[in-house]
Order: sequence, then structure tokens, then C-alpha cells
Amino acid sequence: RVPVVDVQSDNFAELWPSMLLALRTATFVAVDTVRGGAGGGGGAGAAAGAADGCLPAGAERLGRQEVSENTYLCQIYNLTLLCMEEYIVEPQSVQFLVQHGFDFNKQYSRGIPYHKGNDKGNENQSRSVRTFFLELIRAKKPLILHNGLIDLVFLYQCFYAHLPDNLSTFTADLSEMFPAGIYDTKYASEFETRFVASYLEYAYKKCKRENCKLKDSSGQHLIVEFCNYPANMSCYIDYRYCCLEESHSVGGGNKVPICEKFSAYGWCPKGVNCLQSHNIDLIIDEDDRLWEEKRKKRKNKWKRRKNTEERAKVSEQENTGKDTELAQNGEEGPPRKLSCYEPSEVTPSSEGRPLEDSMDTEAAPAAEKGKDPQGLPQGGTHRAGFDAFMTGYIMAYVWMLKKGKNTEAGAEPWLPDCHNKLYLSGKSVPLQIVKSLFSKSSKAHSQKMKLAWASG
Repeated sequence: RVPVVDVQSDNFAELWPSMLLALRTATFVAVDTVRGGAGGGGGAGAAAGAADGCLPAGAERLGRQEVSENTYLCQIYNLTLLCMEEYIVEPQSVQFLVQHGFDFNKQYSRGIPYHKGNDKGNENQSRSVRTFFLELIRAKKPLILHNGLIDLVFLYQCFYAHLPDNLSTFTADLSEMFPAGIYDTKYASEFETRFVASYLEYAYKKCKRENCKLKDSSGQHLIVEFCNYPANMSCYIDYRYCCLEESHSVGGGNKVPICEKFSAYGWCPKGVNCLQSHNIDLIIDEDDRLWEEKRKKRKNKWKRRKNTEERAKVSEQENTGKDTELAQNGEEGPPRKLSCYEPSEVTPSSEGRPLEDSMDTEAAPAAEKGKDPQGLPQGGTHRAGFDAFMTGYIMAYVWMLKKGKNTEAGAEPWLPDCHNKLYLSGKSVPLQIVKSLFSKSSKAHSQKMKLAWASG
């Protein structure tokens, strides 16, 4: 049971101290955004018109002697936001959010107001979302996102300053805003843990499954704890349930077949109307079964190759062509065609799937980060606060695997293999968040950084 603290305009001031404390004491901060869909100008502006949520989840590694170094105290805040400027709404995005429980009445009546672009007036001296984002920068914590390029564009444009004119200036600004590093769990899921799929809920449940196996075998494993909130905060807490289902035999009996589109991409164009299963646990069961079959085939292939070599030597000695043909094929009959799932065919962008299925489809509203709620527990876990929690869980698990027993937890940079690398759809290389010798920071950013450290 994951407690998500709902933050709106009527309790923002009350929760402000606890949110600041969470930021300042965190080991890292995971952020996710859910946008209502805006089309007001194309390009980056199109991703930042209507904001429905900018949700950080602070994770603090506990320092108590009686707990493992891999134990985290996680605090999750779900901010409902309201853009105070005109924007264009995409009907499909609104329909998608309404179908899965988003309350637009709540947004317009209790959303925390903000405006886009550069600062106006003295809002950085008041308690506002822009000030909170500035506090996130001041905290100098690693920033964790999942498929986070558009999230960063959104955060920058809505709560920081107008977007720079070119990408090199944007990445230069980001590298200075977050000196502890930016980490993308989609990139980590594909290039570090080498999962078959890397959309958010798949990666989260895969990590959770593997972590349960480590726990059952008494190995080093991740432990997540939550705050015991006082009774007067109960009206702000939304509990989300996310448990691992027991394994099922996939494909047997009268089971509903798995939707191959959803299995590969994390979304389906039919959405909730799809008659096939979008259940992540069943999808992982099927992938694990296929992986085990491939493992056995590779093992048998290795044995056949070894036998082939021995038989070839014998056949050369006996000078019989019949035995030679048998040895080359490993069995009687014509050679078998290699499957596209064989390791020799796997590329960094496909990781265990055919190449044509390797690209995420981001255009459809339901494709946002590959999170289609179909198949989630009743009531749904699809909201930005919980998505931020899943993002943070993935990174904590990957960090635990990478650091092992020999690396100091405070070593710099944090998780060097994933440091400042953002996943790019359909690309085998990430976007590097760096300031090159040929790029300059934007003027607006330079002014903001002076403000951040002068008033911090």
C-alpha cells in the first residue's frame, strides 16, 4: 500500500515544510508529469500547455544501524496544477484522462496556479510551484525520470524560464541546474538491466519480482518504507495498491491471450476496448517463459556444436560424408532457420524483440511513457505521484545492483553508467546532458542561478 499525499491549492502552504524537508534530506528525487495535452504552438511548446501534475517522490536512504543500507524511506507528493494562461486542449488526451479517473473539476477548483516562462513579479519570494522547483535545484540531488526528455522540457518551460532556442543551450542549462546528475530509468532498463521491455510499469514490476527473488534467497535486496502520517493528514492521503500477482500459466486453458502490441510497447491503440490482456504480470510470465526456452535452446545448441566438432573429427577419419552432414546440422533433416529472438539478432534498441518492434510510439495519448492503465488493479495506479514512485523504485534497484558490495555509496558520479543520459525513442545512443565547449548557458538561466544561490 503506497501512500500518495495529494497537494492542492488549499493545503499547499500547510504541506510546504514537509515537502521542503523531503527534498533536502533525500538521497534522490524522482519526478513524473502527466499533461492534459496542449497543442498551442508545436514543438516543445506543445508539450507544456496544460499541466495536470508535476509530481516528485523523495527517497531518503535510512541511516539507522538496524536497517540495511538498501532501505529507503519514501515520501510521495502528487501536486495538482493549473496553468493560468490560455492553452489548447487535445480532446483525445482529455478523454484518456477522464476514462482513467482524472478529475478536471478538482483541477480547475483546487489546482495550484502557475504561469509559464520567465519569472513575473516577486513570485520567487513566495510559496509557489516555481519556488518549489527552485528548491529542488538548490537541493542538488540526483534527478530521476522515466523517458524524461519531454518531462524536462515541461518542467523548464513551466516553472523555470522560457525555453532556449537550441538543444545545446538547453542541455547546458540542465547540466548546471542538476549538478548531481539526471538519470533516466528507461535508459537504465534497456542498457543496464537489459530488460525485454522498458515501459514504466513493466520495468517496475520486473524490478520488484527480481527483488523478491533476492529477498527469498536471503540476498542483498531493496527495502522500501513509508511514513506513518498523523490522523489529521488522512484526508490528504490517497493509498495506491500495487502487489505482484501469482504467476499464471500463459496460453493454457481458456486464458485471455496477451495483447502483443501492449506487450511490446506498453500501450495499445484500442485502449480499454481491447479484448486481449494488458496484464503486466502475465506479460512478464510469458517473457520469462520465452527467455527460459531460448536459454535451453542455446544450451542444446552449444552441446550440438560440441558434438559436431567431435563427430567431424571422427567423420574425417572415417571419410564418410553421411556423418559429416549429420554433424553440421546437429540433427537429421535440413538446417533450421535462426529465430529473430536469437541473441545474435538483438540490438541495443530491440533487446530481445524483433527490430521492427523496438521503437516506442509516443504520438498517441495513451502512449505517454508507455503507461496504458489497462491491466492495472481496479481503481488504477495511473497517476503521476505513483508513477514517480515506480520511477524511483527502479533507480534504487538498479543502483543496488550496480554498486554491489565494493563501491562506496557516496562515490561520484552517482551511477556513472547512466549519468546524464536521456533515452531517445528508436535511437541506440542517449541524449547527453552536458555543456560543451561550443555552447553557452541561456541568459534567463544565468539570472535564475544567481537568484537560486543568492536567496538559498
